[in-house]
Amino acid sequence: MAYHKSSEKRIRQTEGKNERNKYYAKTMRNSLKDIRSTTSKKEAEELLPKMNSMLDKLAKKKVIHSKKASNLKSSIDKHVNNLK
Repeated sequence: MAYHKSSEKRIRQTEGKNERNKYYAKTMRNSLKDIRSTTSKKEAEELLPKMNSMLDKLAKKKVIHSKKASNLKSSIDKHVNNLK
């Protein structure tokens, strides 16, 4: 139990940030699933810039680690390049 007003406020702020970060992370995972399940190269190439932008923004906001964003971008690029 928090004893100070500032610590109670910090708890409230952290809960809000956690909810937002969960939403962004779930949205990212759904987008990754969509682009990985795509078999059309044309459709995947349309989704690729949006996905890269999303990963960069999430890394900038510290929702995901910047190296994780780089690894995901690399794996998606490989996937799209291997499509026919």
